[in-house]
Amino acid sequence: MATDKATIVQDYPLPVYNYMVIIGENEVVSFSEVSGLMIDYDHLHYRHGMSWMTGDHLIRTQRKPINVTLRRGISQNRKYLFEWLQSADKRNIRIDLCNELHEPLVSWEVSKALPIKMDAPAFNASSSEVAIETLELIAHNLTLTHHA
Repeated sequence: MATDKATIVQDYPLPVYNYMVIIGENEVVSFSEVSGLMIDYDHLHYRHGMSWMTGDHLIRTQRKPINVTLRRGISQNRKYLFEWLQSADKRNIRIDLCNELHEPLVSWEVSKALPIKMDAPAFNASSSEVAIETLELIAHNLTLTHHA
């Protein structure tokens, strides 16, 4: 079956390496990894007098907080994340998954993110790995947008 280029581009899954992170209004910050873009709800098993016949009812309850983890290599003169942690300001974050032209196709918008933990790399004199710092955030909301 022959398929044209436009159909392949439209239907082919997107690679995860082509993304960008925007913090606040327009502060583009590069990260080697972004994880935790997840919406999760607590649930409740409800049993009433007829549960022996109809079974338990599962009810979705409160949404859990959004926990996002950002990782990046440490370099000189990049203290933006540490200053954010010290200020305790809530900021919006947008993660754009992009195409080969670096145009956003899918965006995750994290609302009112607050840094709660910064982790320095483990130091080892016999290793030649890149020093990676980790910033953990807690946020109020996560929305997903598909761009046309």
